[in-house]
Amino acid sequence: MNFPCSQCGLCCKSLNNSTLYDDLNRGDGTCIHFDELSNMCSIYEERPLKCKIDAMYQHHFYKFYSLEEYYALNETACNDLKKKET
Repeated sequence: MNFPCSQCGLCCKSLNNSTLYDDLNRGDGTCIHFDELSNMCSIYEERPLKCKIDAMYQHHFYKFYSLEEYYALNETACNDLKKKET
């Protein structure tokens, strides 16, 4: 089971919503590793743990949520970003 990412890039362009990502924010809320041309992460295979939904669940959030709850929370956050875009 994997998180159903639509690869829209909005999470990578909305880092200013959380101080957790300050070290990756290029100053405008977009990740320093975000490639505007491909709409993808330029270091995807080597991206930080905090950028990996499944790995973050396995390393930290499993203590607080079931996988289904964790995915639902992330999907809600994703959908909220998509609503802001329209």
